Amino acid sequence: MSADIEGASRQRRAAVVVNPTKVRLSALQSAVAAQEAKVGWAAAEWFETSADDDGRDAVERAAASSPDLIVVAGGDGTLRAAAAVLAGSGIAIGVIPSGTGNLFARELGLPVNNLGSAVATAFDGDDRPVDLGFARLERDGGDSEERAFLVMAGIGLDAHMAAHTNQKLKKRIGWLAYSDPIARSILGNRRFDMVYGLDDKPDVEMRAHTVIVGNSGSLTAGMLLIPDAVIDDGLLDAVVMRPKGGGGWTNIGYRLAFNRVLHRTRFGRFIGRLTPKPRAILYAQAKTLRVRFREPQEIQLDGDPNGSVIAVHLRVEHLALTIRVPQG
Repeated sequence: MSADIEGASRQRRAAVVVNPTKVRLSALQSAVAAQEAKVGWAAAEWFETSADDDGRDAVERAAASSPDLIVVAGGDGTLRAAAAVLAGSGIAIGVIPSGTGNLFARELGLPVNNLGSAVATAFDGDDRPVDLGFARLERDGGDSEERAFLVMAGIGLDAHMAAHTNQKLKKRIGWLAYSDPIARSILGNRRFDMVYGLDDKPDVEMRAHTVIVGNSGSLTAGMLLIPDAVIDDGLLDAVVMRPKGGGGWTNIGYRLAFNRVLHRTRFGRFIGRLTPKPRAILYAQAKTLRVRFREPQEIQLDGDPNGSVIAVHLRVEHLALTIRVPQG
């Protein structure tokens, strides 16, 4: 039998990486089995994450089994671990969204809160290559580590929200739970000194309240935070908020509220050209971004706190991941 005939006759097979604390395992197993029968795939191999594993070990074992597809079912942390391991591998990733925001899933139009549709998309969807961000975190004591992020990395208000929001309340009422830390941060208007540089350009000193670097630009409820961010353009987009008081926060609020209209409609772009850009919010775009702080600052990756850093170097790997998305 030739290699071509042998390859054509082999049943395709998935590997499923699952965080059992985030997903109803029995329901997922039933949905996967039903989809396998529908599309004629062999039974999947299953790899569970453990309490002492962020998902990397399970993903590495799944990849070593040479699957045609890796389905990732868990929270944002499990998905980030999978992305870091599978970057550049060419193995398609099927995402079963779980959690509060699911910004990555929403950015790609993946089914959210619908297990059957999510599993069907994983097995029978289209392959879409997307970028992956990496952040090298430098700690105050001299240690450093590099971690992946799919959507956004944030310093300042963004990271403070991730670290200090009541998780039980967040699970119950979603993003409304962020209202208290947001209010405290705005009223305190705590800013920090930083030095940043884009690609090979000279460093610039600045005093800021919040820095967010995005691989994509949308927040929950469709709010457009970073208008020019695209998940497959090979670039990172940064937004720096530096209000000096209540008036600055008002300008930022209006900008964020109307960003989608200003940047995604012809009339909005016309109005945007006539409207002066607020000085309280700045945008930048680059393949790499380096930031150093006078004092350690909290940082978050895709909404999860990652401790404090004295500096961070961010980069993007162009089209590093292949994600299964709905057909068409």
